[in-house]
Amino acid sequence: MSMMAAYSASKAGLSSLGGTLGADLVVDGGRLASRTYKPLENQMATVELNQSNFESTVTGNDMVIVDFWAPWCGPCRSFAPTYEKISEQYPDIVFAKVNTEVEQGIAASFNIRSIPTLMIFREKVILYAEAGALPASALTQLVEKARKIDMTEVHRQAAAQNA
Repeated sequence: MSMMAAYSASKAGLSSLGGTLGADLVVDGGRLASRTYKPLENQMATVELNQSNFESTVTGNDMVIVDFWAPWCGPCRSFAPTYEKISEQYPDIVFAKVNTEVEQGIAASFNIRSIPTLMIFREKVILYAEAGALPASALTQLVEKARKIDMTEVHRQAAAQNA
């Protein structure tokens, strides 16, 4: 089954469309203690996806936003700083990039015909897939809208369509 086939049922009928600190429990002299940490400063906010990590990234995270791009694409290069800036505002969401020149198999699996193309996965479901660079305000609105979607209802609709 292709990657696109695995996610295709999820898109049908879906036209409606702050940083957190981490904490570990550690053993300190025989007792449990809490240790809080912050994300590293200047840490790359986006993840480069390839054939070996695409599937695990999409299935292993609640929400993944993927930017399909290419180095020769002017609009892709213009959109990159906006995408990076917005990604830093949402450390709980995986912002990823697929270089369509290098990862032609992934691009073909999702029928990417124009770049840049943004795709939003949430709970392994494609909620959004559109070509075109977005201004920062529109990308922020899109992320917020995707976060608010009732995924129980989305899964129910997808199951009903596949029945």
